[in-house]
Amino acid sequence: MTTGEISDLLMWGTATAYTVSMLAFVTNLVTSYGPGKTPSDSVRANNRRSLGIGTMTAWLGVVLQLGAIVARGIAAGRAPWANMYEFTMVGTFVAVAVFLVVSLRKDIRFLGTFVMALAVLFIVLGLLKFHIAADGVQPALQSYWLIIHVGVAVSATGVLSVGCVAAVLQLLRDSYDSGSTLLRGEGKALRGRNRFAWRVLSWHWLEAMPRAGKLEVLSFRFNAVGFVLWTFTLIAGAIWAEHAWGRYWGWDPKEVWTFVVWVVYAGYLHARATQRWTGRRAAYFVLVGYLCVLFNFTGVNILFDGKHSYGNLPSDSK
Repeated sequence: MTTGEISDLLMWGTATAYTVSMLAFVTNLVTSYGPGKTPSDSVRANNRRSLGIGTMTAWLGVVLQLGAIVARGIAAGRAPWANMYEFTMVGTFVAVAVFLVVSLRKDIRFLGTFVMALAVLFIVLGLLKFHIAADGVQPALQSYWLIIHVGVAVSATGVLSVGCVAAVLQLLRDSYDSGSTLLRGEGKALRGRNRFAWRVLSWHWLEAMPRAGKLEVLSFRFNAVGFVLWTFTLIAGAIWAEHAWGRYWGWDPKEVWTFVVWVVYAGYLHARATQRWTGRRAAYFVLVGYLCVLFNFTGVNILFDGKHSYGNLPSDSK
């Protein structure tokens, strides 16, 4: 078995660990809260157990994923974030690691279900659709700027992913508190048949979330950190472009969309900081920004040819 194959095996192990973690966090959410009910001592004990399982399996997944990243780097003989598969691999690692590290200082484990779900989705997508064999890179990428520029871009994406999760929950909690018919009326037919399904579809698990205002502040903090990293990504990319191609800016599709992402998040932070756009409008701004990030990662690589089109997809997928 080659080092690259070991990396792939570890990534499947990571996806499994994150799935178990997600299910444990889901169990905690849907069994803890119900309409007008206070959890009993036995329920609280089960909740602590499910939170413990969710957290520990998430840490196990991080260890496995770190091993996969290291093995991939050894197999390729370079920093393991030079194509779409590797970007997915490292980006999900950063998102989960940020979630877990912040959880050590501030209890944000209520985000666990959704961070884990996002990580599993992207990992499986990467393994099934974006995966290419570990190999070297084009001469233009054989630079220490690959470590700096792309490494920071991956880190920024991971942090922004957690910020987006918080924004989505902010919107859901705000709708729930406002008496949304959609969120409060679903699942009634299942109440007598499947209590677990009823709790999921009735959205009462949103009572486990902080109020919308606190979720907004949490989202703002993550996105502010992600924006700083993205700003460095933009600057470092311009410097690397001058070294590699003799110009700082050339209207390459990836350059353009990297700038678009920066503008959207800059607008969000400015609007949020000046108190002009708060609440649901701020959350929608975050969603637009994250959609731009996803398009920059996938759509630009798939739909456009440019100087950044190095090993984005397997040859039979293009």
